[in-house]
This record gives sequence, C-alpha cells and structure tokens, in this order.
Amino acid sequence: MGSRLLSFSSSLSSLRRFSPTPFFSSRSRRKGQPLVFFTDQSDPRAFSSLHVARAMDASSHMQSGIGKMDMKEAKLWGGRFEESVTDVVEKFTESVSFDKELYKHDIMGSKAHASMLARQGLISTSDEESILQGLDEIQRRIESGEFVWRIDREDVHMNIEAALTDMIGEPAKKLHTARSRNDQVLTDFRLWCCDAIDRIISCIAKLQVALVTSALKNKDLIVPGYTHLQRAQPVLLPHLLLAYVEQIERDAGRLLDCRARLNFCPLGACALAGTGLPIDRFMTSDALGFAAPMRNSIDAVSDRDFVLEFLSANSITAIHLSRLGEEWVLWASEEFGFIIPSDSVSTGSSIMPQKKNPDPMELVRGKSARVIGDLVTLLTLCKGLPLAYNRDLQEDKEPVFDSVKTVVGMLEVSAEFAQNITFNKERIQHALPAGHLDATTLADYLVKKGLPFRTAHDIVGRAVAFCVSKNCQLQCLTLDDMRSIDPIFDEDVYDYLGIENAVRKFISYGSTGSDCVAGQLDYWAAKLEISSKGMPS
Repeated sequence: MGSRLLSFSSSLSSLRRFSPTPFFSSRSRRKGQPLVFFTDQSDPRAFSSLHVARAMDASSHMQSGIGKMDMKEAKLWGGRFEESVTDVVEKFTESVSFDKELYKHDIMGSKAHASMLARQGLISTSDEESILQGLDEIQRRIESGEFVWRIDREDVHMNIEAALTDMIGEPAKKLHTARSRNDQVLTDFRLWCCDAIDRIISCIAKLQVALVTSALKNKDLIVPGYTHLQRAQPVLLPHLLLAYVEQIERDAGRLLDCRARLNFCPLGACALAGTGLPIDRFMTSDALGFAAPMRNSIDAVSDRDFVLEFLSANSITAIHLSRLGEEWVLWASEEFGFIIPSDSVSTGSSIMPQKKNPDPMELVRGKSARVIGDLVTLLTLCKGLPLAYNRDLQEDKEPVFDSVKTVVGMLEVSAEFAQNITFNKERIQHALPAGHLDATTLADYLVKKGLPFRTAHDIVGRAVAFCVSKNCQLQCLTLDDMRSIDPIFDEDVYDYLGIENAVRKFISYGSTGSDCVAGQLDYWAAKLEISSKGMPS
C-alpha cells in the first residue's frame, strides 16, 4: 500500500486560522433541540463559546472506539430535513462501527481529490494545504487511538469530514465538491481490496514455502495415493505436497486477475451521473495507483462484481485449504498415523487425558464454511438491485472484511502446522504393501508386451483376485502362479512389482516418477527462493 500513499506534509504548524463559523442546518433538528456547531477548535475562545456538544462518559458510552454524543448535531446532508432521525434509525443505519476499517484509504482518496480540485481551480491552494495537513492530523489521531468515532456521524467518510471541519473550518466544506459518498466509498473499497489481495497472496507464498520445504526434507518418501479414499497407486510424498502448492498457486492467480479487473477508479462518478464541474478523473486515478478511471459513471457506483469475484476467489482458496486440512486430520488419526503434529500445534481434551487433536486443521476445514457463506451473502445481496446505488450495498463490506480475515488466518495457521509436523516413515512403510498399489504398473508391463490395455486390465484383475485368495501381494507370486493366470508373464515382470519399482516406472510429464518430481521440486524451490536443503535462501 505504501506505493499508493501520497506525499503530503503531516505538519499542522502552517494551518490557517479561521473565525469560528457555525456549520449546521436550521431545518435539520427537532423543535427545541440545542444546536451543535462545528468550529475551529484551535481557538480556545471559539471552543468554549460554541462547542455545546458534551462528550459522554467514556466508561458507559464508549465501545470499541465508537462514541455517541448526548446532543445530536446536524447531518451534513440535512438541509432539506426538518427532523433528526430517531435513535433506532440511527443505530440501524450506521456503518462506522465496521467501515472505519477503510479510514486510511478514505484519507488517501480525499487527499488525491483535494489536490485535483486545487489544480483544476475549484479550491485554492491554501485550502488544499489546510485540507491535506488536517487529514494527516486526523490519520495520526486515528492511528494513535485519540480519534473518537461517532455513530451520529454515520460512517467513516462523514466522521472524517466532520472532524476535518471541526479542525480547519470552511476549507473542509469544499472537500466534497464533485464527489458523492457513492463514488467515495467505492474508491476506498477498491483500494482496500487491492491491499487485501496483496496480503493474501503473501500468505499463500508463505504456505507454499512451508509445503515445499517439507517436500525437500522428505524427497524419497513414498506414501499410498488414494482415490475414493481407497488405496490406488504409490506416490512420492513431495508429489502429493506439490499438488497443494499448485492449487494455491492458481488461487493466487485468480486473486491477481481479480485485482487487475478491480483496479479502476470510480472517483468523480459522483452519485451516478458524473458532474458538471471541470474535474480531472485521470489525475486522481493516477495519484491513487489505479489503472484508469472507470468509463461509465453509473457502472462505477453500482458495480459490485469485483467484490463477488474477490469472494469467489477466496472461497476457492478456502476449499483448497479445507481439503488440505481434511487430509492432515485423517493422516494424524490413529487409523492412519502418517503424520505426528508437534504439541505446539495440537490441543487436548477436557475429559480424555490421552487425546492429542489436530484442531488447527479441523478449524481450517470448518472456517471454509464462513468464507463460502460470505460469498453467498453478497450474491444474494446483489441479485435484485436496480441501477444505480442502493443502500443495500452498505452490507457489502462486513462479509468482505470477514472473508479476508478468515482466509488470512487459515493460510497462516496452515503454514504453521506444516512447519510443525513429522511424517511417520515407519508407519507409512508398514502401511504401503497393503492394497496392491503396483497393479496398474503391472498392467503397463503387459501393454509393453503388446497386449491391448483392456486385456491387460483383465489379466491383472485376475492376478489381484488370486492374491486376495492367497492373502499375499503381487510381488510374492511365483512365476508359475502368474503363468497359471496367463502365459505371457516372464522373469522381467519382477522389475515392475513392488512399491519402489512401481514408482521408478513412472516417466510421463507431471507424474510421480522420481525424476519428474525432482524437476517439480527444482522449479518450486527456484520460484520460491528455497535452498536445496529446504531452507529459504
């Protein structure tokens, strides 16, 4: 996100002083309700004479940095209203309790907008300077915990704008020139999503490093491969681990594709129809790091397909992580015993002293439901909305925030788990002979002898049935036993039987053959900058 930050001074030393000018609507209040003024609080006389709103007691009226004033101030949009909204409506419609997450991007957008307005002659350079310095101070206060978020100011945008008006007076009232909250929030949201995607991609890379490192440490370990959760063919463990690396690499690719499509700027689209003022949308787009302004102002303020695409990509990522979680939960069970999680990534039971549970990966499996649910929420939210903006769309942010937080957590704990497991080689090797995992390799042998594959399949099937009746493995059959099934068998058949021989016979690109997997490992080690010893270089 650092590349997006604009270079504005954070000093308040040169803030211009303004006479205390009331900022309120005479119509936007209930009869008999005291007026609340925004004033230049840098002037103590103005503060003492005009600041009639009293801060509520912090212990009883502050929660998570959100404050509610005893006296309601006029809404910034309140000119045509004769009554204030009721407390029930205000509580139900506020969004600052969650959209304050966008504060940094809202300030970034406002800085770019103010600079554009100044260059276009719509505000003075001194107004621009006051706005930029005021926004720097507001960001400082937010990040230091000094800023009080107020529910009566509805959302992150109005909280920041009202605070700026309190701080610098008249110039702040010019900031919303040629801008609506409709295009403002989408600018913030798109910037936030770009940064969130970058964070998720970074977490994906860390999980890939953990998986490839584990693969490098277990280069020659053969494990049973499964289909239908039944023994199928022998595979190298690195081959299996790299399958997950490939899957989450595509997840990263989907996120990058999504980022490229969402990286267009809606700022300046205003409510829906644009503006008659001579703004420069290309300037603000460039300043914020977008590829270009969005071409259609109606589309700019009503579009949420970038959110749907983002949540869809997150859902697919969550599904891949859930499958990894399921695999490792099974492998950690006594029935499999293929992996031994360390105590540092395991939990116990409140009643059964012997239990050691792979809970992190169970929760990875479980939390995928949240991520999928976030996508379904947005799909349902958007399905019946006419153009352009509708207040329903205020509900788009919490599912996105939740999805990102959950996916990041899933990725981080999966990487942590991968770094803290040991593969139980003795248990794996003991389990390998069962299941006739070399049967398909035996069929390949017969194909090389010139038989049609279906004929070879039938012969090997009868050989497996013979082994089942004798309670033995294919490599334990004598040549006479095999020739009793079909005379085509010869002494060289034993080069194809047994788990190690079977793995050595795989030669197709992308297969589990030793040379093929070594090539895959070299590729990923180089891509992720991991040394051959399994350590980041």
